Amino acid sequence: MQPLLSKFQQFVGHRHVLVGDRQTRRFRKGYRFGDGKVLAVVRPGTLLEQWRVLQACVEADVIVICQAANTGLTGGSTPDGNDYDRPIVIINTLRLDRIDLLSEGRQVLCLPGATLDKLEKRLRPLGREPHSVIGSSCIGASVIGGVCNNSGGSLIRRGPAYTQLALFAQVDAQGILHLVNHLGVELGAVPETILARLDKGDYTAADVREEGNQWASDRGYHDHVREVDAPTPARFNADPRRHYEASGSAGKVAVFALRLDTFEADLDIAVFYIGSNDPSDLAMVRRDILSGFTNMPIAGEYMHRGAYDLSQRYGKDLFLFVKHLGTDNVPKAYAVKSWFDGLTEKLGMGGHVTDRLLQAVVGVLPEHLPARLNDYRDRYEHHLMLRMGGEGIAEARAYLARHFPTQAGAYFECTEEEGKCAYLNRFAIGGSVVRFRDVHPDEVEDIVALDIALPRNTVDWFETLPAELEQHFVRKMYCGHFFCHVLHQEYLVRRGGDLHAIEAAMLKLLDARGAEYPAEHNVGHLYDAKPALRDHYRQLDPTNSFNPGIGKTPARNTGRRDIETSRSPAQIDAYGTAGPRLSTANKGVALRFQKPRDNR
Repeated sequence: MQPLLSKFQQFVGHRHVLVGDRQTRRFRKGYRFGDGKVLAVVRPGTLLEQWRVLQACVEADVIVICQAANTGLTGGSTPDGNDYDRPIVIINTLRLDRIDLLSEGRQVLCLPGATLDKLEKRLRPLGREPHSVIGSSCIGASVIGGVCNNSGGSLIRRGPAYTQLALFAQVDAQGILHLVNHLGVELGAVPETILARLDKGDYTAADVREEGNQWASDRGYHDHVREVDAPTPARFNADPRRHYEASGSAGKVAVFALRLDTFEADLDIAVFYIGSNDPSDLAMVRRDILSGFTNMPIAGEYMHRGAYDLSQRYGKDLFLFVKHLGTDNVPKAYAVKSWFDGLTEKLGMGGHVTDRLLQAVVGVLPEHLPARLNDYRDRYEHHLMLRMGGEGIAEARAYLARHFPTQAGAYFECTEEEGKCAYLNRFAIGGSVVRFRDVHPDEVEDIVALDIALPRNTVDWFETLPAELEQHFVRKMYCGHFFCHVLHQEYLVRRGGDLHAIEAAMLKLLDARGAEYPAEHNVGHLYDAKPALRDHYRQLDPTNSFNPGIGKTPARNTGRRDIETSRSPAQIDAYGTAGPRLSTANKGVALRFQKPRDNR
């Protein structure tokens, strides 16, 4: 593989080709799950460099994993173990972070390393917002990563991240690399020309086509989510309604650019904090607002008392960091943390020294959450943060005044500071669960993390577990995007617990409730991809060259029968094969323009 590494160094420079366990650790090790050996991590600085690296990878028949911020929760942008049939190259795109404004900011063109946080800041002076504003943006997640995973986000009106306007590369069944231009921007007819022009921003408004029948967002979701009597979930990753080339691709193509819609920001915002000891109170609020309000909420976030407790204590450093330093430096802080953890790991001190140090420091700092929030934590088991804008504020005030207090619950309207703290505490939950695991290794085996979508007509939404399952858990965490009926349920399993058996039992319970999973984090390496998703992956990547093994599909080259795989024959057959693959000598590259199909 040395000739291939030399090519990479020639294309992107020596300092951007990383090899060895220490240098590659933060890229090959997932934020929560996933790890494995890689040949190299390559960090192109231009789209043309990215294309040349891809060409070299295809010619050498190595696996490609395209990655941006590596913030995924299911290990979908890292290797999963070391049982692959080919070497792995991670192409990290964070250096390619340009964002172009189109149509006075009503749309944007994003390169593969552009982050949600950067996009939010770029749009703020224009009074506009991206698909997601808080959540993944806090930890530096990329715009394109969200689209590739059909990430849902917290904003009710906007639905899953989605577009039909993309520029991407894929490998066909004969092993030939193609550049597919469905971006709707006239850039030329040769891959090198297209990418070089895009690198320079060498196009004008006249080159940007108005694609009336091609969507750059999920335009129908705000009506779809209102159908509270529908027996199916509002959104989930295996829903074929939102599988379209790069959208939902999970790294099975290499994306160079996307066009996306932006949204007018709400100027007047109010947050209402609702607490109850009866889940039916919150079910009533959700159903009444979705079916009866003229003005849709901006967001409606749920958290259980147990989640509040975890975030209050184990998410405190992230909360304080974001509150006082903003989100800009969070990815850098995670990079430094990963580097230091790699060093301590090598020295035999373990990989979580920073977690213990940070937890000790924040433990002596004063209480950071407002008194009224903590009071509701003490009084109520279930918490709902309702964010309304414009005329919806008065609509919500009148509704809540009519219906509360109930026998089990009450509400208050937050001050601006309380509202910000409530949402930030909610979005520090994800990191707090990981922190608890990492600082209690003697108590916790690991995390069983479930990301579920309940049917829209579900009334009894809160989970009750049988005693034989409850005994396995040290802590449980429930939170979610309540109006979309998307819940994140995480279980810290007691030391010695059988994670696979516990997860299987949990999924059986969810199947009985008609839930779909995963809802928005995508399958990664934790979930089985369902048939519609497997079909989407197979059509995009018939030779399994990009991100193989995703969704527990086979990790082998599906164009060659002579290579064994650690996955079962049943899994291989379910994924399908693509026939014989061309030899390396016959491989080539091509540009392919397809006529976009109408939106479904």
